[in-house]
Amino acid sequence: MMEMADFAEDQVDDKPVLRFSGRLTLARVGTLPGRLAALEAPPAAVDLSAVERVDTVGAWLIYKLTRDHGTRIMGASPEASRLIEQVGKAAGHGQMHAQPLNPFLRVLSEVGQSATEFGKLSLGMLSFTGAILIALWDVVRQPSRLRFHAIVQRFELVGVKALTIIGLMNFLVGIVIAQQSAVQLAEYGAQSMTVNVIGRLTLRELGVLMAAIMVAGRSGSAFAAQIGTMKLTEEVDAMRTIGVSPVEALVLPRLLAAILMMPLLGFYAALAGIAGGGLFCWLSLNIAPAAFVQLLRDVVPTTDVYVGLIKAPVFGFVIAMTGCFQGLQVESNAEEVGQRTTAAVVQAIFIVIVLDAFFAVFFEQIGWV
Repeated sequence: MMEMADFAEDQVDDKPVLRFSGRLTLARVGTLPGRLAALEAPPAAVDLSAVERVDTVGAWLIYKLTRDHGTRIMGASPEASRLIEQVGKAAGHGQMHAQPLNPFLRVLSEVGQSATEFGKLSLGMLSFTGAILIALWDVVRQPSRLRFHAIVQRFELVGVKALTIIGLMNFLVGIVIAQQSAVQLAEYGAQSMTVNVIGRLTLRELGVLMAAIMVAGRSGSAFAAQIGTMKLTEEVDAMRTIGVSPVEALVLPRLLAAILMMPLLGFYAALAGIAGGGLFCWLSLNIAPAAFVQLLRDVVPTTDVYVGLIKAPVFGFVIAMTGCFQGLQVESNAEEVGQRTTAAVVQAIFIVIVLDAFFAVFFEQIGWV
């Protein structure tokens, strides 16, 4: 029967020496590591002349003694010496703690990583836009392939169910705009100009912008979650297997519903904002509703209505495309559905605000101010 690894304590020239015996292998070390750790005084040397065999575990025990206590090795066979040396080199190259990164290099690395992710996202969305245009062209050539019932169902999600929250939010925003404008204009004796601010700001900017942000939070997130869950349960793969295009079946109805509903929601949001501002003007500035409406007709040009109606379908396209794109990116687990849903909302709101800034510059350049 093979002997278990063991050691005996000895004294040579009044210095403690450990004389090992048996096999210093994984199967035979037993309680040897604990006994070595419990030694009261570290040995000055270890004698391996009676050791039958050494593997990497035994070599690590011996190397650890030499590294921690400067212990000298005696009587080791050439094979054991070579193995201990190899273990020592491997341990020397091992890195137990991450080396601190230079702050400048860390920032540079994060910027590079963000730029790479932005490039991949832009390329993916450009490719996805191409797939949408191809599917749209196929539907135009064969109108019978358009899923009209699916579009009507999305009308309810994007439009009907959003009316209450969009109306309430813009009504309150209109009151806030009127109150803040009245306070500032009162210093110049021009409180009647509050009507100008309310009418032009809500119809031109805030109405459609706030509606777009709410649709991104409600419908964009719902699109990403629905398609992401279908991707996770392999329903999208099943569609491809039976010859149904996921873009045509899942993306186009949501996209068309968002594009068609956003102008209506934007105009509705603007009217709600005007109603809130008109209520404040009636109660605080003594501007009667009839006078408020007449002032609006005098100071708000028709182009402001056109500006909001032109921006709205573009915002709807961006919101639906971003939500569907992120939903189709779900790959592995349910946690990714939440991550992609969050990304869809954040990216949609960001792109909408950027586009709104571009529209503001564009309409100013063409004289619609």
